Amino acid sequence: MKTFEREAPADGEKRGRKASKETRRQQLIEATIDSLAKRGYSETTMADVADGAGLSRGIVNFHFESKEKLLVATLQYMADEYSAHWRAALVKAGDDPARQLSALVQADFDRSICNKRKLAAWCAFWGEAKSRPTYQALCGANDEAYQQVFIDLCRRLKEDGGYGFDAFSTALGLSAMLEGLWLRLMMGTENATRESAQHAAAEFLASVFPKHFSREAPRRPIPAVAKTA
Repeated sequence: MKTFEREAPADGEKRGRKASKETRRQQLIEATIDSLAKRGYSETTMADVADGAGLSRGIVNFHFESKEKLLVATLQYMADEYSAHWRAALVKAGDDPARQLSALVQADFDRSICNKRKLAAWCAFWGEAKSRPTYQALCGANDEAYQQVFIDLCRRLKEDGGYGFDAFSTALGLSAMLEGLWLRLMMGTENATRESAQHAAAEFLASVFPKHFSREAPRRPIPAVAKTA
């Protein structure tokens, strides 16, 4: 008897299936961010995510198997997005340390990253990080790389301007200020807007690096920050 082998899917069909899977995963991750922002960490359920994505609950289970795996994937996505965002801003700023530091600070308040929805989701994860080593590990490497860039830039500006501050402590203070401004924006503190937060950060730079930044305008033009998807 003659047998027939099943024809292998064409490359276009394979790509279509892959794209569909990736699209559904992304839908679920976006729905998880929505749910975290609306309900918080403990109240977010697989059913909420499925309903928010407009997909069946079986689809959620197929892609992520459990709430914990879904949340880990969501945190990984947000961490990667944030890392890609500030790295793109750093590259676009060129080699000048003042331009680079300005670009990093501006990037932190870009609407694609700094909005109530994502800030609330970040805060939901921050509240769980202490008791979940997986979350700490996911963000740890990115956080260390980000902090090291701030330290290096502060050190270069110190050498260039002859400042007397400690580069490590100054970088730590700058990072803490940016995190605090994010928290104020998330909490909806009175007069807390992206614009007021950017102004506060600019005031900090002008106070610490007066030879490189002024309160009227930066000494050098600052390039626009490229947005990430």
